[in-house]
Amino acid sequence: MKVTEITNLEFGKMVQAASQKLNQNADFINSLNVFPVPDGDTGTNMSLSLASGAKYERDADGTAVGVLATALAKGLLMGARGNSGVILSQIFRGFSKKLADKQTLTAQDLADGFAAGAETAYKAVMKPTEGTILTVVREGAQAGLNTAKSSDDVLAVMDAIYEAAKAALATTPDLLPVLKQVGVVDSGGQGLTFVLEAFNDSLNGRVAEDGEYKPDDAEMDEMIDAAHHQSVQGKLDPNSIKYGYCTEIMVRIGRGKQVDHDFDYDEFYKYLADLGDSLLVVNDDEIVKVHVHTEHPGKVIAWGQEFGDLAKVKVDNMRMQQETIMEHDEEAAADAGVATATADEAPADTAIIAIAAGDGLATLFKSLGVTHVVNGGQTMNPSTQDIVDAINQSQAKRAIVLPNNKNIFLAAEQAAKVADIPSVIVHSKTVSQGMTAMLGYNPDAELEDNQASMEENLSAVKSGQVTHAIRDTQLDGFDIKEGNFMGIVDGTIKVTDADLLQTAVATVKAMLDDDSEIITIIYGADTTADVAEQLQQAVEALDDDLETEVHEGNQPVYPFLISVE
Repeated sequence: MKVTEITNLEFGKMVQAASQKLNQNADFINSLNVFPVPDGDTGTNMSLSLASGAKYERDADGTAVGVLATALAKGLLMGARGNSGVILSQIFRGFSKKLADKQTLTAQDLADGFAAGAETAYKAVMKPTEGTILTVVREGAQAGLNTAKSSDDVLAVMDAIYEAAKAALATTPDLLPVLKQVGVVDSGGQGLTFVLEAFNDSLNGRVAEDGEYKPDDAEMDEMIDAAHHQSVQGKLDPNSIKYGYCTEIMVRIGRGKQVDHDFDYDEFYKYLADLGDSLLVVNDDEIVKVHVHTEHPGKVIAWGQEFGDLAKVKVDNMRMQQETIMEHDEEAAADAGVATATADEAPADTAIIAIAAGDGLATLFKSLGVTHVVNGGQTMNPSTQDIVDAINQSQAKRAIVLPNNKNIFLAAEQAAKVADIPSVIVHSKTVSQGMTAMLGYNPDAELEDNQASMEENLSAVKSGQVTHAIRDTQLDGFDIKEGNFMGIVDGTIKVTDADLLQTAVATVKAMLDDDSEIITIIYGADTTADVAEQLQQAVEALDDDLETEVHEGNQPVYPFLISVE
């Protein structure tokens, strides 16, 4: 079989298949970067990022592949979580920019798109590291270009891209010693390889054979709600709604007296696509479900009957619904206006937004002058959109973002670029650094001056973390056993022990020097105030001159966060 172009239908299937592939394999991808600390979230980040991209692609208003690719890239960017999610978004940003004017894709277009994606991804990373997702996309893209020189078959090019990416993934342990040490491939590279595999399988018609994912009724309802609200919301004039009838049908394939066609997904979809927008079509061997916004619900119903009998029909007049929504919105706005008018506090000129997980940490940050806390951190990175929303909803004139985790840097930087107000990032790698950075904040200073002084404060603190290992491994010269605790200082494992308290005390010892004065202990959800008090007493016994503070952080993953200043 030879295929010389990718249409909008094929491209949409590729994207949705890839999104489902990542969703199905998120836990496996996570397992690759859980060594030995249980902070592996690459699979979750990439899956959620691509799910956002897939929704934007699905809801895009257009049939040109270039338009769909642009929507995919936008959705990926806004939904990007963690470094892996941001890099994935940059791959498809380059891909979409190269192909923005394309109605369909040729083999050469496909190769050029991935080459542009690889180039953009490398540029997005300040210090590109080989043995990562970057290596995988570069090798895959080069193989695509090589194949396109001698073939106009998109299947051949896509297969070459996938096979080269898979081979590059296998080499990542040789390029990154830490991967070889723990016996895994790069997690981000694995995620991208799954995406390329899904693209390849979709183009070759193998997705259905492997059991293509079919949403259940609840998930279909969620998809319908998303499509519906995306099209009809807020202050939209009811008369401006292009397609006024939200139409849903469920057809029992091959049954009924009016069946005139054997079911073919592409034929079925193409007809409906010309009748409206917000189209969703999912099927298995017995049932096809349809949601579409249209001016001709009768034509949708009649078309369904040509393939089977109608098990469900639902038609809503969205113009009438919007009139009701507007009436309710006006009443709510009036109530909200009273609340705003009587509010005691006006928005700050500068919003300081910190990323932190745990109510206690949020309280601590606010006590230091942080105005907004976005819930997230290790294993639960916020998306670019989450950070953008926090900035834009602050009603401030400018914003400073404290990521408090290096895996959030790229998402935060992307958010700063697209936010409505001037925004900067203070590159705090830990909660301790974020809190210390606040000591350098001056409300009267300019945005860039505050950024510089807060960044300067980052080096004034040592950051310690105590957590437990979830697998046996050898790392940083330690023979680590599953279930043991580890003390990590500024990213390097310094101690491992079966006892939590002993591990924490040894971690503090590893952090102390002649200049140490203040020890701050923040205990998490996995320990207690009593154990924290025992740690405080043990630390004070080390040196009478040390000043210690203990706070409840409620953070997950890490029983103790420790700072030494």
